[in-house]
Amino acid sequence: MPEGPLSHIRVLDLSRIMAAPWSTQILADLGADVIKVERPGLGDDTRGWGPPFLKAADGTPTTDAGYFLACNRGKRSVTLDLAHPDGQAAVRLLAEKSDVVVENFKVGALARYGLDAASLRATNPRLIYCSVTGFGQDGPRAEQAAYDFMIQAMGGLMGITGRREDEPGGGPQKVGVPIVDLMTGMYATVAILAAVARRAETGQGETIDLAMLDVQAAFLGNQSMNWLLSGRAPKPGGNRHPNIQPQDVFDAQDGAFVLAVGNDGQFAKLCVALDRAEWGADPRFIRNADRVRNSAVLTPLLAGRFAELPREKIISALEAAGVPCGPINSMPDVFAEPQLQHRQMLRHLPHPVAGTVPQVISPMRFAESPLSFDRAPPTLGQHTEEVLAGLGLDVADLRARGVC
Repeated sequence: MPEGPLSHIRVLDLSRIMAAPWSTQILADLGADVIKVERPGLGDDTRGWGPPFLKAADGTPTTDAGYFLACNRGKRSVTLDLAHPDGQAAVRLLAEKSDVVVENFKVGALARYGLDAASLRATNPRLIYCSVTGFGQDGPRAEQAAYDFMIQAMGGLMGITGRREDEPGGGPQKVGVPIVDLMTGMYATVAILAAVARRAETGQGETIDLAMLDVQAAFLGNQSMNWLLSGRAPKPGGNRHPNIQPQDVFDAQDGAFVLAVGNDGQFAKLCVALDRAEWGADPRFIRNADRVRNSAVLTPLLAGRFAELPREKIISALEAAGVPCGPINSMPDVFAEPQLQHRQMLRHLPHPVAGTVPQVISPMRFAESPLSFDRAPPTLGQHTEEVLAGLGLDVADLRARGVC
């Protein structure tokens, strides 16, 4: 078993798709024993969200898509039919022996099976029960289903992402990863860990209600505050930062790069590195607030200078000067980055069908309780026998009756 900081915790994972499974994968990375309950014969929806699919050792495709493999590392898979009374009974037994339950069913769905927070915490008061939904457990939209793309639109993210509306290709754009799912998973993890810490003091469990739309509103961050303070609604602005300048994408002679000046000192160093020290003394550009107000003047000056130089020369000069900048990497470039290779962020874990499976591991590093990555995303029902037999259940009988 893992020996991470949560190795004393068992998590019953009744979730699927991305947001809640992302949270339970984080908990598994931290050492928790995560038991993922899936539908017999079908499993988590994301197993089929491909191509691409994982290839078996002989090169033939498996039924597990990359989407599933991205958020289910470290878990044990058990198949149970929650609509069957014996499946419900097995889940209740698991919940009695668990510290945390995570689910993302529609509001009220699990109550029909006696698997809601009130029912499970009645027999296990120490249980931490986290429900992840699109809109929360109450309110006019509580019963509606939701997906990441939809919440990016409703929650304002698409309204501030993309090129300016007056430019070719302008208008709303979604983020290139399911960012609401991922952030919801992160918030769920934080809430669960807070409840675990509180339980250590009080002995009482907790019921957590987490909504994707709430999460999206929460991480609008500086952009929502910009609107609240100014009354001016932010609009898509391309790669240009609305509050800090210069931060944008620029074109060198032979390719684009990102410049991310963060303070007045870095701007002065930028000007010296570009052999344009006078820009750093120009009253229009000395302070960040001035640079933001005068970005229509500053940006063309920088763009013209960068266009005269090769990209590598620019990046080398700015790195030497301590000015944050970098190339715009493709996915192969990312995993060829020497820093990521040094940190061993890409691992290949043993897999019962494929031999090995690639995994981008957790970025968390612990000196006293290091994380281990020994358990690949499970095949469907891979651990049904060991988990259910451990509860004293007759697995052969349950299988014969279609319960697992």
